[in-house]
Amino acid sequence: MTDMISPDFPYKSHYVELDGTKIHYIHEGIGDPILFLHGIPASNYVWRNIIPHLAGLGSCIAPDLPGFGKSDKPDMTYTITDYIHTLDRLIETLKLDRIVFVMHGWGSVIGFDYAMRHPEKCKGLVFYEAWLRPAHPDDMSLPFQEQLLLWQKQDELNGVDFVNQTVLKSVMRRLTETELNCYRDPFRAKGSEKPLVQYLKELPTGNNRTAATDIIANYSTQLMESSLPKLMLYSIPGFMTTMATLVWAKNHLPHLELGELGEGLHYAEESQPALMGETISVWLQGVERDKEPS
Repeated sequence: MTDMISPDFPYKSHYVELDGTKIHYIHEGIGDPILFLHGIPASNYVWRNIIPHLAGLGSCIAPDLPGFGKSDKPDMTYTITDYIHTLDRLIETLKLDRIVFVMHGWGSVIGFDYAMRHPEKCKGLVFYEAWLRPAHPDDMSLPFQEQLLLWQKQDELNGVDFVNQTVLKSVMRRLTETELNCYRDPFRAKGSEKPLVQYLKELPTGNNRTAATDIIANYSTQLMESSLPKLMLYSIPGFMTTMATLVWAKNHLPHLELGELGEGLHYAEESQPALMGETISVWLQGVERDKEPS
């Protein structure tokens, strides 16, 4: 699949102002929205090789969260509740309905929370390396535990170093300097590390309780009763998703399909983008067929 991987980002930039903050997003295709939510420390750049597989099936909309990518980096707290509010306002402002969420990492906390509060506005849920339940020891892979220890040992956080430590160890191929710089560039300015510092404060580890812990617990309960179609993408080895996570999801989440992406670690978007895009495309076409009147 590596011959399908490109460092290019050939998408037109769009901006929308939400509560005084300019949010950058890209928009490709027409039809019902397919809303991509990136994790940390990524941006919508991570979706560049996925979108071509889906742009013929709907409106692919991929925002940069505040503090990431080309969105503004305002003087704000960057809490998970801030991001939840941003997503609410974005969906309201862009008048999105019948949404298929495609979520990765921390983006899944934001997307799941919205979907469980507004299931009538959603058509399906796609997730990879997602937060499905409150932090559980069985969900902590050895690489994830090692990463947590590394972060906790740092007295001061440098955004570029954070990207180097996190992204380089989470992809099953060597990224080019062009690709790496797209991850690094948002964090070169002084103070740009603030969203990363807050993320580490709120990251559930099983030994702490944060605002995110309660949010995850709340939507996890609702996911177990949700009739929305779900596609859980996973890699072997994963980073946050272990075999225990898979077993739990199969046993507890209704209307769930599984899509294996081979070797991907935390960033299958970089390791296996064609397989990821094709898997989502096939699933989404099946969802559309199932909704057609018989």
